[in-house]
Amino acid sequence: MSLVGVVLTLNEERNVGDCLASLSWTDSQVVFDSFSTDGTVALSQQAGARVIQHPFEDYAQQRNAAIDHVDADWIFFVDADERATPKLAVEVRRVIAERPEVGWSVPRHNYIFGRLTLGCGWYPDYQFRLFRRGYARWERPVHEVAIVDGAQANLENPLIHYNYDDLADFTSRQTKYSDIDAAILRRQGVRPSVYTPLTQAWRQFWWRFVQLRGIRDGLHGLWLSLLMAYYEGRKYRVLRRLWQR
Repeated sequence: MSLVGVVLTLNEERNVGDCLASLSWTDSQVVFDSFSTDGTVALSQQAGARVIQHPFEDYAQQRNAAIDHVDADWIFFVDADERATPKLAVEVRRVIAERPEVGWSVPRHNYIFGRLTLGCGWYPDYQFRLFRRGYARWERPVHEVAIVDGAQANLENPLIHYNYDDLADFTSRQTKYSDIDAAILRRQGVRPSVYTPLTQAWRQFWWRFVQLRGIRDGLHGLWLSLLMAYYEGRKYRVLRRLWQR
């Protein structure tokens, strides 16, 4: 069973070398790049990866395009800010050789602001990443969803995910995500009331801090729950403005 590790990149010179090194156990590595302007391409080539450049439309279509450009029995998607561990490598090799499932989700250990975060919904944080080629495609522009034709299961060993370096990184990405999500809701015909941003923010906080056990991370969990509540409210404020136009 041939296995290719695929990394989607855009200006990831800080991460791509270590990411590819963590995939050295795969049969080959492909960097599917969105025309980076930094040293991502050169560093990837130096690491022995095949580099394919493709214009970015959205996250789902980028994954689908990558699938169409590689030739292997199995594909393992890893983001540039993620690292595969030796234990995960052994498990992946075992399941593709012995198990009948065509798709696998992997848990992640998310490091947010440099701290391993086990509450607020960031663990186990399963991501569908390993699949037999021809049995999966992706939908939705952001927080993409895999459509799988066959049986699925969960891996046990996590990917290491260096997620959100600092508050500036967090706010930049959450602003982008909330804008995209608001536009999706607008196309779906969702109309918020004047109170919706407040009610949704409160629900998000309760969900993150209480139901998803953000409390287990102490002040770190409280801070993250408040931040996520703020951006949930922001999404519906943006949605109201879209309707007002």
